[in-house]
Amino acid sequence: MNVTRTFDLLERYRENFPGKTALSVKKDGNWVSWTTEETIEMCYDVAFGLLEMGLKKDDKIITVTNNRPEWNFADHGMSMCGIIHVPLYTSLSEAEYAYIIKHSEARMAFVSDKKLYKNLRNAAAGTELSDHIYTFDHIDGAPHWNVIAETGRKHRSRWSEALEKVKSSIAEKDFASLLYTSGTTGTPKAVMLSHENLVKNFIAAAGIFRLMPDDKYLSILPLSHVGGRMGNYQTQYSGCGIYYAESMGAFARAMKEIGANGFDAVPRVLEKVYDNIISKGNQLTGIKKRIFFWAVSLGFRYNAYGKNSWWYRKRLAFADKMIFSKWRDALGGNVRLVGCGGASLQPALEKLFWAAGVKIINMYGLTETSPIITISNTEYGKFKLGTVGTLIDGVELKIADDGEILCRGHNVMLGYYKDEQMTREVFDSEGWFHTGDIGHLEEGKFLAVTDRKKEIFKLSNGKFIAPQIIEGVFKQSALIDQVMVIGEHQKFASALIVPDFEQLEKMAGEQHISFQNREALICMPEVLKLFQKEIEQRNKLVSDHEKLIRFRLVSDNWSPESGVLSPTLKLRRKVVMEKYQEPIKSIYKQ
Repeated sequence: MNVTRTFDLLERYRENFPGKTALSVKKDGNWVSWTTEETIEMCYDVAFGLLEMGLKKDDKIITVTNNRPEWNFADHGMSMCGIIHVPLYTSLSEAEYAYIIKHSEARMAFVSDKKLYKNLRNAAAGTELSDHIYTFDHIDGAPHWNVIAETGRKHRSRWSEALEKVKSSIAEKDFASLLYTSGTTGTPKAVMLSHENLVKNFIAAAGIFRLMPDDKYLSILPLSHVGGRMGNYQTQYSGCGIYYAESMGAFARAMKEIGANGFDAVPRVLEKVYDNIISKGNQLTGIKKRIFFWAVSLGFRYNAYGKNSWWYRKRLAFADKMIFSKWRDALGGNVRLVGCGGASLQPALEKLFWAAGVKIINMYGLTETSPIITISNTEYGKFKLGTVGTLIDGVELKIADDGEILCRGHNVMLGYYKDEQMTREVFDSEGWFHTGDIGHLEEGKFLAVTDRKKEIFKLSNGKFIAPQIIEGVFKQSALIDQVMVIGEHQKFASALIVPDFEQLEKMAGEQHISFQNREALICMPEVLKLFQKEIEQRNKLVSDHEKLIRFRLVSDNWSPESGVLSPTLKLRRKVVMEKYQEPIKSIYKQ
């Protein structure tokens, strides 16, 4: 089956993977599954139902939901009808939903739960959408999505021929989906992606991941995120079973229950996995603890594909038997692949996971590039740790004089919806899309991304600071949960630091330090001295002008809910700067 449009995945299911488990989700403590045939039927039922309800090609439908099989039924159903899918994050405010509803002119929405139903109803007040919001969960007083599927099932014969005509009219370069970027500043941009953008991207990824029909893949990145969506599609393309956990908090348990062969992630997820591992290591004593951290140190020095000495390989085999195999067992025992994108992963963590037998497939791109521009091919000679890999076929890349990464090819968006001026601003006269990221090529083919162009700042002495690189170094500390480097136009760099309070409170307990709350804890001389020592150790790993001279500990939780992080867990630096004006002023008044 030649796949050129996203809904062609259904016919590929039918031809290549009959009878396989396609989609599974944890509900009320049990895993519930749909076969490929059941998935196909549900998608067609939704398509017929939408046509019966008067929806037509180029209309728009919003989805706001956690990851679940129903997202796929809605997605493929509307795609077959030529309806534009507008997937949104569940963490947006009512004001943001209201803006998108008006801007997109969406006619219908699917939401997952009672809270989101209320938020969207409020946001949609006074619009056509307010009376056409369907829920995946059963909620009193709210129309359930099954109404649409049942309507389609009832009127299948009436719409079968019409649906085939619509499908035949859809070309690969047609507008398929409208994605509102999570953004770190300002109003979200509305990115128009075509079937070609999405399809060629997930086929390229499938060729790297090489998942098998009997594999199991845990989907944890939001399907509203272009990377999570690409991972979802490439898994379907491979015929591999997709599993959706109840929540991020249930990630480790889900991995173990299903024996997943892989999962998708952003760097922050892998950092949390690492933090949990280190936390368990710190609970060990004596020789067990020494062996544990010896293995971690060994992992940080890993090199792929025969570039380790025979003595290193001998020690690694011992470390694997004693330590790393237990890590894999904690993740179900079968994990071998992790797709990682959305931000820069610390090279040391990438090495450690590879040493532990879990291959991190780093990817680089943006919503505007569907998302992949480059990907780490795990084959010998096509891979280099510490980079985000090589170009996918059909895509070009060059580095501008100022270091900005430029791209053009089938992955680049159609443009920004209703904003021709902004579209023109990101393309130059030769058709190159300007990513806004800074990077360079190693060995002429492996891309290394160093920072966002707009986030690099200059100290008063003229030295440039690329904050993401420095933050990556300091976040390797078990004591640090989040960090943001500051110092634009100042004499030196400093940082705001959110401690890893689980580690910090445990250490306080071991040292019999009493405290009333976290605010009091971070002000204690013993804690400040501990962090000062940690900063001094990490400062040895960066250049002189990048050293953190001062810092402030903060007790707040940096999360998408607090507005400090984007839905894809990126720092919203402008928000942080506004929120912590006084602590920042105090740093530079000293």
